[in-house]
Amino acid sequence: MTKDELNKKICTVFGEVYEQQEGSLAPELEAKTVLMETGLDSLGFAILVTALEENLGYDPFSLSDEAYYPVTFGDFVDFYFKSQPE
Repeated sequence: MTKDELNKKICTVFGEVYEQQEGSLAPELEAKTVLMETGLDSLGFAILVTALEENLGYDPFSLSDEAYYPVTFGDFVDFYFKSQPE
């Protein structure tokens, strides 16, 4: 999957999770958007990662040997992109 396709997929799933958790439309996400300023709390992000694993077939956080804490949405997408199974 290209990075652009992955970005769109993550945005779509983020929007679905956000709407379920917050009851409103998700904010627009840009690469520089700080994740902790999106309105999702830690439970929301756990649900997002689980939903992405269901949609994409992998969870880069469980595949990684090291803890990784993305700060921005761009960091988050990059982590998923670099962790794609081959």
